[in-house]
Amino acid sequence: MRQNAFRAAAVVAAALFSGPVLAQQATWTIDTAHSSAQFSVRHMMVATVRGEFANTKGTVQWDGKDLATAVVDATIDAATVSTREPKRDAHLRSADFFDVEKFPTLTFKSTKVEPVAPGKIRMTGNLTIRGVTRPVVFDVEGPTQAIRDNRGSQRVGASATATINRKEFALTWNAALETGGVVVSDEVKIYLDVALTQPPAGPAKK
Repeated sequence: MRQNAFRAAAVVAAALFSGPVLAQQATWTIDTAHSSAQFSVRHMMVATVRGEFANTKGTVQWDGKDLATAVVDATIDAATVSTREPKRDAHLRSADFFDVEKFPTLTFKSTKVEPVAPGKIRMTGNLTIRGVTRPVVFDVEGPTQAIRDNRGSQRVGASATATINRKEFALTWNAALETGGVVVSDEVKIYLDVALTQPPAGPAKK
């Protein structure tokens, strides 16, 4: 009898304490106009080419307190790639690289978020490029302290970096140089600057 009573009490306590935590989980939306996804790669072994994608969308599910509860889901429009050189950009959109006709988006979905120091996070997740999904670890700075804009929405920001091997994502095109080496390096660095918004809560339901 006592054991059954103890189990019942434990179930009730779990329901009472887990309920508010779940209720606090909220959706934060990536503010596309104030966010950027950029990359850099070595060209012909001597110069660094930088590019960006213009259309980053997605959400972060987060209770606003415990960063370990955050779940990130982001999508990038592959066709918006730009390195400020039209011929190169057309090549990047072609089947040699992103093949945007077959694979119009790049996606990232987090699987684990770990606070490692004040203002610093390690975020692990699945990055999909050209239909190939691989685990990637981002080093994140932030989020900033939340502020409220003139519309009553809350805003936070964060930046993240990661390094990938492009060949692991089927981005294998290259050409050899007469002097040795290749046109494009395998290592690609990724830089993200993201602003997140959460609209004001509506009136309480009666």
